[in-house]
Amino acid sequence: MSRLYDLQNFCRGEREWLLETIETLVRLESPTTDKRAVDRCGAELAARLDAIGGRVTTLPRIERGDHLRVEFDHAVDPADGGRHARHERTRQILLLGHFDTVWPVGQLDRMPLARIDGRLHGPGVFDMKAGIAIGMLASRALFETGAPPAHRLVMLWTSDEEIGSATSRTAIEDEARRSDVVFVLEPSLPGGALKTARKGCGSYEVIVRGIAAHAGIEPEKGASAVQELAHQILRINALQDLGRGVSVNVVQMSGGLRSNVIPDQARAVVDVRASDAAAAAEVEAAFLELSPIDPRTHVEARGGFDRPPLERTDKVVTLFQQARAVARQLGQDLAEGATGGGSDGNFTAALGVPTLDGLGALGDGAHALHEHVIIDALPDRAALVAGLIGTLGERHT
Repeated sequence: MSRLYDLQNFCRGEREWLLETIETLVRLESPTTDKRAVDRCGAELAARLDAIGGRVTTLPRIERGDHLRVEFDHAVDPADGGRHARHERTRQILLLGHFDTVWPVGQLDRMPLARIDGRLHGPGVFDMKAGIAIGMLASRALFETGAPPAHRLVMLWTSDEEIGSATSRTAIEDEARRSDVVFVLEPSLPGGALKTARKGCGSYEVIVRGIAAHAGIEPEKGASAVQELAHQILRINALQDLGRGVSVNVVQMSGGLRSNVIPDQARAVVDVRASDAAAAAEVEAAFLELSPIDPRTHVEARGGFDRPPLERTDKVVTLFQQARAVARQLGQDLAEGATGGGSDGNFTAALGVPTLDGLGALGDGAHALHEHVIIDALPDRAALVAGLIGTLGERHT
């Protein structure tokens, strides 16, 4: 108990360091598709991680920003009576998150970084630069209060989560396979609740090819791709089953070239979500089985689930109960919940690695103009993360 209080007191005492770190990262705008901007933010983050004792390895990428792997290897060696020693450990805890944002460079002019009424506002502050700073302060608390974890502590901060993690997924999964548990520093649910379930996310492009003809002179010779696509959309909509956590939504549609031509091409983009792997497999099978109503047309579906579901398994529940116990000792009430959005935690959970998500900041407005975090909650969130890491270490020393 006293060790948890030490962690909490340390984090509360470093409140201004935490805020300054967050504000610096937010000022370095980092839209996913702007490699130069993302790498500028990553360079500053790397320097700050190095300053707090992290061994930073840059994972270079060509089309997207570079990713950062950070290892903290100063730990308690039980064999030397609790004295600090550097040594290799086989057990690992992974802190996971991203420093890219959805906001373009220049968004700061429209969403100024500001502390207002106990909230820190700014683009990317909630999703999820405050979460990165929380992880950094948690590691500082463990090492600087003399209670480093028995596990190897690794952070992986990526630069392309907001557009699907195509260049980081391999690194995420490789690191997860080396880890006992994964803590994702994405924003919390309302009130600070953790995310013990996330839907799997995917997208399909449905392409229809028909036969062009003059719409006035000989329409019978045409086969309308737009009309066929309308039939397919009705079939696709029927896949939705919100009671099972399956959502299927046509979000874009186009077709036809001129007002007097039977359209020979049409397409639709469909967002798909599913709460579990079985439901996701059913959705995927349904898209593969799409066939034309009009036999003169051709229907093709491309795509799939690019993030598997993060399911609320027994291991996830056990991990949440440990977090809840730590929170109670710190005077916090911790809840759990599910969300339809995906994160990189979906990848790690699908590998069977216990994953706890939403350990980042309390606030609101991810991807919205009112994006903000609650300032007073930040230090205690860092203490929770530090306490949870320390508690897991005790189980295996």
